[in-house]
Order: sequence, then structure tokens, then C-alpha cells
Amino acid sequence: MRQLYVDYPGDTETAVFYALALNAAADPADKSFARQKHAGAILNKLEPGKKDHPGIVHYIIHTYDSPELATLALPAARRYASVAPSSAHALHMPSHIFTRLGLWQEAINSNQASVSSAQCYAESAGIKGHWDEELHGIDYLAYAYLQKGNNEQAKKQWDYLNDIREVHPVNFKVAYAFAAVPSRYLLENKLWQEAAALKTHSPGVTWTDYPWQHAIVNFTRLLGAVHTGDIKTARSDLEALKTNHESLVRQKDAYKANQVLIQLKASEAWIQFREGSNEKALELMKLAADMEDKTEKHPVTPSEVIPARELLGDMLMEMGKRAKALEAYQAVLLKHPNRFNALYGAGTAARKSGKPEEAAEYYHTLLSFVDKNSPRKELKDIREFVN
Repeated sequence: MRQLYVDYPGDTETAVFYALALNAAADPADKSFARQKHAGAILNKLEPGKKDHPGIVHYIIHTYDSPELATLALPAARRYASVAPSSAHALHMPSHIFTRLGLWQEAINSNQASVSSAQCYAESAGIKGHWDEELHGIDYLAYAYLQKGNNEQAKKQWDYLNDIREVHPVNFKVAYAFAAVPSRYLLENKLWQEAAALKTHSPGVTWTDYPWQHAIVNFTRLLGAVHTGDIKTARSDLEALKTNHESLVRQKDAYKANQVLIQLKASEAWIQFREGSNEKALELMKLAADMEDKTEKHPVTPSEVIPARELLGDMLMEMGKRAKALEAYQAVLLKHPNRFNALYGAGTAARKSGKPEEAAEYYHTLLSFVDKNSPRKELKDIREFVN
């Protein structure tokens, strides 16, 4: 692609697809974002004269889909829906940037439009059942609702998935949504008993074909078992995680194997913690958080089902290490701005560390965007403190 780009310097499509190739070939562990910045330079040079070119604006969003670069794509994100108003994927793509920046209502609006468009497309194209693009939007939609504390709408997305009987095509996006949406709902709300008993509804999905996605379910069950004191079951889920990791290693899928390895380390950490080995637990949990911080998320997901560094903060809080917990939550917020549980955790850690003014700042930020009628019990605690 580089050679074509050099040989045909005036050809827009060659430049656009070279930028896409740079993004596709970027190393997820490269925190200098060298290839993404190169792609961005190419696309930004093309854009001024071709603002209605769907490929350019689409790939600008992909190029800057990281916490460190997301603000660079905000103008493109806010314009894309008008460029291709009937395309479900075009309507969804801006939410990649809105999610990165914690702009939850914009993310919700984007994915509501995308899901609706996907449903229309499936009907007009004669697709039996549901189109895969619809499920992709639902995962992002559920995540945004959860960050606003809107459990009712988040649960509706899960309930809707449970009513689905057929999807076309069945692929990695479909498997991811079936695994992630219920897991997110349970883990975000710390519904540990329900998490431990999670059963997935996944018509058409053969889980052995999708070990990365299936690992999310195992991870959710394990955290549920650990938090309800059922270490025996947790260890059983740990073995299932290992099996999924081994499958990905055999497939030579290094990225997804690493994602499951992060879950493995976090799982081992919580088992060690519940068994009283605090030092070993912290060592493993810090390792998981560091591994996750060094790797970019996959575009299929709005976020990890629960950030490893947030789990570290939760563990430190349970250990009474509130100052260290505050540092962990602050680090999460750099990568996931306006994340509900990280803001609540940071505020609570600051409050219990004797920093009421700092606590109030985190709490006020959370109250500025959550739904006023949210049933989340944390909000009652926050409002009492703020008042």
C-alpha cells in the first residue's frame, strides 16, 4: 500500500486505503502511536477538500480511537452521521470517540440511531432474524447507559438480546455482544450472586470457536464466585479461563491470548486475596493492570468489561489502603473519563483518606451526567455527603 501511495500521489483512494493499512498493522502495544499518527497525517491532509468522503472520516475515527488521541477525532465523530445517514456502521462509529471521552449521551444517541438503522436494513435486505451490526451497537449502548446509572435501559438491552432467536452472520461481534452485555450489567452493579450464576443466551454461537469472548463469561462467573466466598467454584472457572487462553495460544492469536491472560492474572489475584495472601494478591493484580495499560482495546468493544486497574482500586479499598486506591482510580479515569465506578471509587477513597474537597469534586462530576432517577445506591450516599 505504501508503494501504491508513492506511485500514485494524486489518488485519493490509494491514500485512504494506505492510511487504513497503517492502522490495521499498528502494534496494539505501541504507546507512541507511530503508525496511527502517520495515518492521521495522511487523512487530515485529504479531508479539507473532501468532507463528505465516508472513508476519510471513518478512518480518522479509527486512527484516533485511543484515550491519548480521541480528542483529535471529535470533529469527525460529530460530522460522520450526516455524511452517511442511512448506514448503521456510520451512525455507530462516532460513539467510539464519544465513549473514549466519556460523552455518554452522545454515545447513546449515536447507537440508538445505529441500532434502528441496522434493524431497518435487516428488514429491507430480507435478513432472517437480526443483523450482526445491530448487536454491535447494543453492546456500546448498554455500556453508555451503565455509565449514566440508567440500569433500566441497560437491562432492556440485555432483555432484548435474550429475545433474539437468530442472527446473521454469526461472527466475533455477535459472540462478543452476547458475552459482554450481561457481564457488564452484573459487574458494573456488583451483583455478585447473579454474576456467579451467569448463563448466556447465544443462538447460533459455538463458544469453542470464540475463546476470547467465552472467557468474558468465565471471568464474570469467577468474580461473582470470589465475591460470594465460593473459592471452589472460582477455581473451576479459573481452569475454564486457562483452557480459553490455551486455545488462543494454539491459534497464534497473541492479542486475544494476552487479553485472557490479563483476566487470568486478575482472577488469581482475587482468589489469593480471599485466601488471605494479600501481598501475592496485590502483586498479581498490579501485574494485570500494567499489562492492560500497555495494550490498546479491540475496536469491537467500548471497554473491558471491568478495567483491571479499577479492580486493583477495589482490592486496595478492601485492604484499607485508601491513598493507594485513590491513585488507582485516578489512573482509570485518565483512560476512561467519566466512568461511573471509577469516579465513585475515587471520591470514596478521597473521602476516607481525609480529603473531603477532593471527594466532592469527583462526586460532583458524577452527578453532572448521571440520570436524575438512577436507582444506583451509590448516588444516595454521594448526595448525602455533598449536601
